[in-house]
Amino acid sequence: MSDPSKNLDPAFQGIGQKIGIEIWRIENLHPVLLAKNDYGKFYSVDSYIIFKTSSGRGGSNVYDVHYWIGKDTSQDEAVTAAVKTIELDAALGGRAVQHRELQGFESDKFLSYFKPCIIPLEGGVSSGFKKIEEENFDTRLYVSKGKRFARLKQVPFARSSLNHDDVFILDTKDKIYQFNGANSNIQERAKALEVIQHLKDKYHEGKCDVAIIDDGNLAAESDSGDFWVIFGGFAPIGRKTATDDDVPLEKHPGKLYSIVDGELKSKEGILSKSMLENNKCYLLDSGAEVFVWFGKVTQVEERKAASEATELFINDQKRPKSVFLTRVIQGYETRTFKSNFDSWPMSTGISSGDEGRGKVAALLKRKGDMKSPSKSSPVVDEIPILIENGGKIEVWRINGSAKTPVASEEIGKFYSGDCYVVLYTYHYGDKKDNYFLSFWIGKDSTLGDREMADRLTNTMYNSLKGRPLQGRIFQGKEPPQFIALFQPMVLLKGGISSGYKKSIAEMNLPDETYTPDGVALIQISNTSTHNNKAVQVDAVATSLSSTNCFLLQSPSSFFIWNGNSSTSEQQQLAKKVAEFLKPGVSSKHVKEEKEISSFWSYLGGKQSYSSKEAEQETSKDPHLFAYSLINGKFEVLEVFNFSQDDLLTEDVLILDTHAEVFVWVGHSVNSKEKQIAFDIGQKYIDLSASLDGLSPHVPLYRITEGNEPCFFTSYFSWDTRKVTVPGDSYAKKLSLLFGTATNHAAESPTKSNGVSGPTQRASALAALSSAFKPTSSPRSTQTKLVRAVQGSQRAAAVAALSNVLTAEQKKASEASSPQLNKNNSLASEKPAPEPSSPPLKIDTSTISGESKLEDSNSKAVDLSEALAKMEAPEKPESVPRNGNGGSEISLVKSQSESENNFSYTQLTTKSTNPANGINYNERETYLSDDEFSIVMGMPKVAFYKQPKWKQDMQKRKVDLF
Repeated sequence: MSDPSKNLDPAFQGIGQKIGIEIWRIENLHPVLLAKNDYGKFYSVDSYIIFKTSSGRGGSNVYDVHYWIGKDTSQDEAVTAAVKTIELDAALGGRAVQHRELQGFESDKFLSYFKPCIIPLEGGVSSGFKKIEEENFDTRLYVSKGKRFARLKQVPFARSSLNHDDVFILDTKDKIYQFNGANSNIQERAKALEVIQHLKDKYHEGKCDVAIIDDGNLAAESDSGDFWVIFGGFAPIGRKTATDDDVPLEKHPGKLYSIVDGELKSKEGILSKSMLENNKCYLLDSGAEVFVWFGKVTQVEERKAASEATELFINDQKRPKSVFLTRVIQGYETRTFKSNFDSWPMSTGISSGDEGRGKVAALLKRKGDMKSPSKSSPVVDEIPILIENGGKIEVWRINGSAKTPVASEEIGKFYSGDCYVVLYTYHYGDKKDNYFLSFWIGKDSTLGDREMADRLTNTMYNSLKGRPLQGRIFQGKEPPQFIALFQPMVLLKGGISSGYKKSIAEMNLPDETYTPDGVALIQISNTSTHNNKAVQVDAVATSLSSTNCFLLQSPSSFFIWNGNSSTSEQQQLAKKVAEFLKPGVSSKHVKEEKEISSFWSYLGGKQSYSSKEAEQETSKDPHLFAYSLINGKFEVLEVFNFSQDDLLTEDVLILDTHAEVFVWVGHSVNSKEKQIAFDIGQKYIDLSASLDGLSPHVPLYRITEGNEPCFFTSYFSWDTRKVTVPGDSYAKKLSLLFGTATNHAAESPTKSNGVSGPTQRASALAALSSAFKPTSSPRSTQTKLVRAVQGSQRAAAVAALSNVLTAEQKKASEASSPQLNKNNSLASEKPAPEPSSPPLKIDTSTISGESKLEDSNSKAVDLSEALAKMEAPEKPESVPRNGNGGSEISLVKSQSESENNFSYTQLTTKSTNPANGINYNERETYLSDDEFSIVMGMPKVAFYKQPKWKQDMQKRKVDLF
């Protein structure tokens, strides 16, 4: 391959040395570094290059390059961004994964860099744009999609843009509204709340109000009313019009093409890694994603030609914009790419990050801008977070179809031919009891014992109501938190269960089970609190190692053999293990190269042995995945740059730390998925073992929401407040962001959130009336709404109101739509009392031209007449003064002349005793004129000129309804 430094643009000097993100905008066909305060703003006329450097283990870095193409960008700028991306990767030694990002169809990985969302803006550098902060604020309407990474798309500011299936954000100068479509996803609603908070902080200095509007809520409260006024008045919204870009692309079996001189040639047969030659470029088409694979010895010009051929292929196939295009280099393929192949054996020919890092260092050194990076320091054995000690431990050995308790003095001994169930009960935080329930599988145990251990552990798990952390642990892969439960833990040969005895008898094998009176060699390799494990090995000299300490058991005593490179801590643990195995037996210390003859005789004679340190397993960064099971095929989708907020209560998620696999189960997951959590984890392990070399014996855990152990939460910036908040994802987020909980927890994510607000007859009719009466709005260019409406609109509005009233008959009315004030506290109305008069029913059978309302007595009322009555103000001179409808008084007359005045305190005292003469349906009429003006905020005459529904609303606010 040619010298990559020749292709390195001066704008990219020093690239890849700093962890984080760097962004360039294409200006006059050249990359220009973007100021950090502009990160997250992407203009539709422009193209950008985004470079992400992540820290890898062992001193190497991991790179991703994205080129973002605005919907209005020129062809020249788009091509420049794509070409510069290839040049940038070549200069880095061909290690970066390259992603094409089209505006509105960005990948999850790209969006994860800019949580909670990117801000799509019109214009660009070539159009002479002005910064949004310098312009007059324009009202904008966005549709927000995505449950973990919001895809925010600006849509025309019109009622016709709204629909019942999506979540919309209306950003005005003084208030931000979230409109939840009736059929919108509950998790998308939750994510939209984060977007609103982001907009509020970024463009409103954190001072604007926020209101939540639920589709189907026709309550004539201020939030709903103000929202529809902005659109010129209420009217039914249409259904969502599906486009090709809205249809999710289905993944199909990958089809491979070789690319030679810009020409594509199909490769037939089952895909395997061996089909990819390192001197060629290939196109892999999986439907939802198209990949370009570059062999490690291909030239930069070959890669450019292959990329152009791929773009032509996508255009010729008329693929929608939602198809992802990813370019990968040999040796750095993504999991998604490898999953298209029937097999992907782990390669030993490709170097690790050190080779690529060396190339980058040499390149930058030649450029003179950077010192050569120093060698990575040795990896320090970090002490993991463990479960609190001092708890109660119980151990059972599987024996046939039952489990036999292990005596307390034997707890810590594990035989390789047996299986065990371990229950550790401990206290942590405010919880009285926490449980760590696991089953341990010996490497020589029978299949029957393994299945029985699994079955009995599940039985115990269910008896504890699903609260425990449940684990499956294989011999040799014991995690630190499991080992630390035992002081010490000793893994011994053979077994004492009936299953093991039967199996070796059937196979005519000798019984090598450890006995206290026999000869045994125990290896002591690590001594930390989380790794005080000793393992029985073959009693031969070749098992020794200079870096460890060994305990040689004879029938009458112990030899503690200290390797030249062993530590004093290992020697102390050896003494502890000897006392554990044979209490009271003396031990003799033997130094390497100073052994006595009897020592070698127990090992069958002196032989050569290793003096090298055993290789440590390479640690990797943790990854979080969501899973899908479609048509019987198990697939996973990575949650990039994950945080605690990604643990959505409706989901099952998989955390892979490479050393362990956790299956996290949310509260709101259906019972079937909860039961198969271990199966989900096993399917993931099988998949990851074939693609990423994960050990098939890696520890596997099932964790339920609210019962997360400390060694799980340590992978997150954990906030305990988020664990205790009840409800679904939307209710949790609403409470956490704005300091209040709502009643969304029990509602289906595919249904409307119900009706919150008043349920009185007047209020319900007023909501319907607002769809037809003239409205003026200072925020809208439309100041009058035409009174005459098409019959279909009238029918739809009445039908919608009918649904509202039907729902209100089934449960008590709730507070009106929540409004979030400038201090981020949520102000909502108090729940309204049950209607004192029978609720209305709406007859929709004759709505076309002669729509009728009918009350509970089946008395028909003409709809137009009812609306006319609603629009007319109440007559103040004919309000009943008492409960039986007797004497009437004129409210224009001063209330002070009445003999029955009561104070506001008296009127709001909770009592239903009519002996005091107060009609509790008309309590405001008993206030004096002065106190009425103070309490209601207006004189009586002005109050009673309002429609009845408005009067009721104001009375409810001051607790006089």
